[in-house]
Amino acid sequence: MLHKTKKIVIAGASALLLLCGQVQAVTPSPQMIEQFKNLPASEQQRLAKQYGIDPSMLGGSSGSQQQLENPQVVNSRAEYDRNGNLIPNSSQNPNFSNNPNKEKELTFEEDAAKTELQRFGYDLFAGEPTTFAPVSDVPVPSEYLVGPGDNIKVQLYGKENKEYDLVINREGVIQFPELGPVNVSGLSFSELRASLSQRIKKQMIGIESNITMGELRSIRIFVAGDAYKPGSYTVSSLSTITQALFVAGGVNEIGSLRNIQVKRNGKLVGAMDLYDLLLRGDASGDIRLRSGDVVFIPSVGGLVSVTGEVRRPAIYELKKHETMAQVIEMAAGVKPGAYPKRSSVERFNKNSLRTIVNVDLTSEAGKNTKALAGDVIRVKNATSQYEDALTVVGAVVRPGKYQWFEGQKISDLVPSIWGDLTVSADLEYAVVVREMNKQGDIQVYQFSPSKAINGKVLSENLTLAPRDKIIFFNFSDMTQNRYELNKLVKERVEKVQSLAGDSLIGNDLFKAGFSQLNQQKFADRAELGGIAINSKAEEDESTAIKGEVNKMLVNLFEDRDLIKLSSVMNRGELLYPVIMKLNSQGRAGTGVQAVAINGKVNNPGIYPLAVNARVQDLVVAAGGLEEGAYTTRAELTSTHTTIDGSSISHKNIALDVALQGDVSQNLLLKGRDILTVMTTPDWQENKSVEIRGEVKFPGTYNIRRGETLGDVLTRAGGFTEYAYLPSTVFVRESVRQQEQLEIKKLADQLRRDIATRGVSKDGNVVNYSDAQMMLTDLETIQAVGRLVVDLSAISIGISQADLQLEDKDVLYIPSTKQTIAVMGEVQHAATHRFKEGQTVDQYLAMSGGARERADDDRTYIIKADGSVMLPNKSMWFSSESNLQPGDTIIVPLDTEYKDNLTLWTQVTSIIYNTAVAFATVANL
Repeated sequence: MLHKTKKIVIAGASALLLLCGQVQAVTPSPQMIEQFKNLPASEQQRLAKQYGIDPSMLGGSSGSQQQLENPQVVNSRAEYDRNGNLIPNSSQNPNFSNNPNKEKELTFEEDAAKTELQRFGYDLFAGEPTTFAPVSDVPVPSEYLVGPGDNIKVQLYGKENKEYDLVINREGVIQFPELGPVNVSGLSFSELRASLSQRIKKQMIGIESNITMGELRSIRIFVAGDAYKPGSYTVSSLSTITQALFVAGGVNEIGSLRNIQVKRNGKLVGAMDLYDLLLRGDASGDIRLRSGDVVFIPSVGGLVSVTGEVRRPAIYELKKHETMAQVIEMAAGVKPGAYPKRSSVERFNKNSLRTIVNVDLTSEAGKNTKALAGDVIRVKNATSQYEDALTVVGAVVRPGKYQWFEGQKISDLVPSIWGDLTVSADLEYAVVVREMNKQGDIQVYQFSPSKAINGKVLSENLTLAPRDKIIFFNFSDMTQNRYELNKLVKERVEKVQSLAGDSLIGNDLFKAGFSQLNQQKFADRAELGGIAINSKAEEDESTAIKGEVNKMLVNLFEDRDLIKLSSVMNRGELLYPVIMKLNSQGRAGTGVQAVAINGKVNNPGIYPLAVNARVQDLVVAAGGLEEGAYTTRAELTSTHTTIDGSSISHKNIALDVALQGDVSQNLLLKGRDILTVMTTPDWQENKSVEIRGEVKFPGTYNIRRGETLGDVLTRAGGFTEYAYLPSTVFVRESVRQQEQLEIKKLADQLRRDIATRGVSKDGNVVNYSDAQMMLTDLETIQAVGRLVVDLSAISIGISQADLQLEDKDVLYIPSTKQTIAVMGEVQHAATHRFKEGQTVDQYLAMSGGARERADDDRTYIIKADGSVMLPNKSMWFSSESNLQPGDTIIVPLDTEYKDNLTLWTQVTSIIYNTAVAFATVANL
């Protein structure tokens, strides 16, 4: 049944379509649409394709509002460089990649283009037209004035269902079949719809109407003047001035945006200032065009450039009698960081020379100053300094800028030690840097944070002044994590590094840059004159970024990023800008207000001379005394300047008395004073040695200066019954360093020998890769540092065999050994049981004897104690030596070995050459 019904519906729809003839001439009825809806989708598509019907019409979409889309009639303009070549972009170059991850190379031309001022408003029309077709599929406003060529669609429903497509003729009349001619000339679309609906309702009883606009008429307009594409355009009757500009691609480089004119029949009917639309959103001047209108774009008027601290720096077009205030308003006003009171205007005078005019944009007179064509208005920026602000840096939880108020003290600024200072803060030393005058000269005041914050001591709890800088320090600088600080330095010098090359190598970039204060300090050395000394070697510091770090430190109190990370900076770095400022103040001949302390203190160096500072204050500033400091006497060096010149005096003070506050010794310091804290005589740091092996009490023993090996062995309880003294191993760090230095010297000498052999006339050419491999192997050899000691002689009390101990010496006493080792060029290297009376030759025979390439004449013995012995050789007696258990017999390789064939070849050559020489002489 369903199949039969389907056939009937299809047949009926097909017949109806055939009877209708041309689909374009007949509008489908509602019954026809309903029947078409009941068909399957495949049948709908087949019928629509066969009879050329739009499926949306029969599918019911005609009753709904059709979605309108504007065609793309404007593309972005092509851009050209200075040489006239096309600049590739997404719209003009098909090979352009839109990959956002593609890296763009930064060039100086791009940087210059970013800073160059652009003409305001011209980027709105940065396109060119692609078609001259009118844009008609747009909503029709109710105030639209209908005219000849417009299409009116009327749908009647109720007692009768009909649809009419009516066109307004040249007389402004539409021919309605049931109503006759209807005059609609001069009516708006809303008036037409109301009038026609009312007439249908009166004359056609029982019928309702729905009136809409069909196709709109097209009008012909002209775009003339300085347009990008001037000419004649066919546009929709709804078009306005701005739409005409878009179709024509906008204005060209010299076109005006502020005086776009519309002329109709040779008369000016309207003008539009695009600045009203762009700056204030006022489109009241955007009038609707009529057929035959001319949109004329005159050339640009006067131009004025606005740059500096304004929100929208650009080049603006002037109208007559516009003032500076109006121009700044075009630029969206000044920024909060601007200083408009000292704005400057560059303009041409009557002699066509540039002049500077200062304008106060905060005063009425300055605002009402007329702007002239060619003016360049520069709004200056305000200073980066703060007024009446306190700066806190260093070992605080929240470094930065803080408000100052009258009567404010240290305890008001930092109310809590635990909540405001870091856990590593030095509670005995901090400074306040205060400006004395308008020139920025400074004085330094020293205070104790613990006494000022916790104790509220009046002398320490200083009253703060405007623009004070308060610096807190870490007691220990070695525990600070400086990762973020080094990261900041790396970011700051990244551009410089890319230009200068990748030469900034170092683990601590900030430390590498901070070097000026320590220029005169000798670097610790690991060797001196080819002799190893037991001292720490300073890490190689790169100085390539010294200049950048110096700039950062000098501007420490104004650098926000550096202030945040100041808690991990050391004393020298935090005091660097203060010392530099004091140094610049001393150029006037008043002397540098800085003092120095060195010797046995925790933080030796240069410190600012605080007001009324004494010896005790300088010791506190240096972090206090180190262990082993000699407090009975310290040396104060002072520089005295007189008319005849300068002189240096040294004065001894009782440091322990001075630290107790005795004024007689706690002297008042002057600029350039140097305090030297000496080391206690015969003072030594903790030193220890290690005793291992066959002693009664092995372990680590602390030693005093001058203590000998015999003394420590006595403290260790002596040897056990299993100790084998000839095999003792004694290792010393200074010996190891000396051996390592000798290995390096040997490698250098070998490198020179290889180079000499390679360039000498009769030298054999050495393969470079083999020589380099040999040098690499030699340089990677690690020295042992073994020192030969005669422990047997020491054990019986022979003082000549004893030796003084050094820090980190290691003594190992093995148990009894009963073996002799044979190594080197022997048939079978092995270790043999020691037998009293056996000779070297006998042990070599037990290992199969020497090989053919062995140099048995240079056989040597490494004794158990590390010494080397050559066996006694005689043509009458066999090789006999006093061997002991633990010894090692070494048979070296003969480096000049020649096999028999090579040897006989050389001998034959010599004999032949000799015979030839004799024969030649005989024939003479």
